[in-house]
Amino acid sequence: MNWHARAAELTIDGRALINGERVWAIAGLQFDNLSPVDGRLLGQVARCDSLDVDVAVLAARAAFDDRRWAGKSPAQRKRVLIKFADLVQQNGPELALLETLDMGKPIKYSQSVDVGATANCLRWYGEAIDKIYDEIAPTPSDSLALIQREPVGVVAAIVPWNYPMIMAAWKIAPALAAGNSVILKPSEKSPLTALRLADLGLEAGLPPGVLNVLPGYGIEAGAALALHMDIDCIGFTGSTRTGKLIVQMAGQSNLKRAWTELGGKSANIVCADCPDLDKAVAAAIGSIFFNQGESCNAPSRLFVEESIKAEFLAKAKAMLPQFQPGDPLDEATVMGAIVDATQMQTVMGYIAKGRSEGAQLLGGGEAARLDTGGYYVQPTLFDGVDASMTIAREEIFGPVLSVLGFTDIEEAIRQANATPYGLQAAVWTSDIGKAIRTSRALRAGTVHVNQYDGDDITVPFGGYKQSGNGRDKSLHALDKYTELKTTWIQVG
Repeated sequence: MNWHARAAELTIDGRALINGERVWAIAGLQFDNLSPVDGRLLGQVARCDSLDVDVAVLAARAAFDDRRWAGKSPAQRKRVLIKFADLVQQNGPELALLETLDMGKPIKYSQSVDVGATANCLRWYGEAIDKIYDEIAPTPSDSLALIQREPVGVVAAIVPWNYPMIMAAWKIAPALAAGNSVILKPSEKSPLTALRLADLGLEAGLPPGVLNVLPGYGIEAGAALALHMDIDCIGFTGSTRTGKLIVQMAGQSNLKRAWTELGGKSANIVCADCPDLDKAVAAAIGSIFFNQGESCNAPSRLFVEESIKAEFLAKAKAMLPQFQPGDPLDEATVMGAIVDATQMQTVMGYIAKGRSEGAQLLGGGEAARLDTGGYYVQPTLFDGVDASMTIAREEIFGPVLSVLGFTDIEEAIRQANATPYGLQAAVWTSDIGKAIRTSRALRAGTVHVNQYDGDDITVPFGGYKQSGNGRDKSLHALDKYTELKTTWIQVG
């Protein structure tokens, strides 16, 4: 497929979706949607604020209260969500193109990863919802106590820019499956696939008002959602700094449930008895540079046992040319553009900080493809990193890998845990006892053993500490979007 030609023919609809209708923001405000691929103007997008939030909440509340969706049986909701998933797959090329143009990831991954994962998430929760049973408590014989799940009500979902479709699906699929009404706010940096998903949801049979999408800035639309008195639950994925504000706003308003999936500084520990060094190198390099390093679970801290460190780094450095940034619309490209100029400046600032604090730059470290008008950074590898350095402590969210050596596994575990984050971690060893002991000691929501990024929809995603308090994916995600109701019936 000629993706450039298709991009030239693409029509962008940047209007919000409220109560089943595409509309511009009430205040008439818009913002430019620029592509990080080459800086082109993709179109104008509605800049929603508190006025639009009020209207969307009224629509979502009305849809919930009259039970146009919540009142449907689980089997009926299942059919709609499965059709929704089918439509995502049928419109996959358009969605993949929107994703790539909007946030810069390679088109090969927008197609093979993001579209498929989005459809799979919608289908999985659709399939699951009519297979979940309520409970009967073991009460005395003269009583009957029912424990039932009910939808929480109106859910606000605020999602980030790095995986716009997938993150949206992780929020809306379980929330819709449970019978809630949803207001989705995508990042202003990548709003296009969320808006298109809403169209497909309507086409699949979601009643008006059940899924609303409000593009806009976090300080306007996002804050208004977090502070709104008639929203029952808010799910947020993004930075730890913003997540703290979301939780504060939830408490200041109606004490709405606030579920957060936040940042990470994941540790990848490679021991000298690693069973396959080449596989460990490929996983370390591939995982940090996938999606341009713009992944909260990226293994950005690499701990390598000193006796194998030189060999490991030689192999790692040799892989860097494979990840040089290229044209995101070329299906051969494996690393694309940073999402915007601001994020690129942030990444370059961290690289400069690493150099100034004494880390040894083994490769990369420069901006790339400067003639395109887009935002590209070379895959960057630092050795000689000390745990006290900024690049070892703060989330960079870019293609930068920091390597630290160790001689004692207990010290590696201590340093791995010496962070406010606790999203993911990994250990590579042939010793099953060491693997189990290390995985138990690492304070992270997911610990990988002899691999990285092993994952599917059946397992929860989330972290410890300041990586957040919520879990996306798996049946556990339904806990966020349902209330448990006990009905005690006296029968004797």
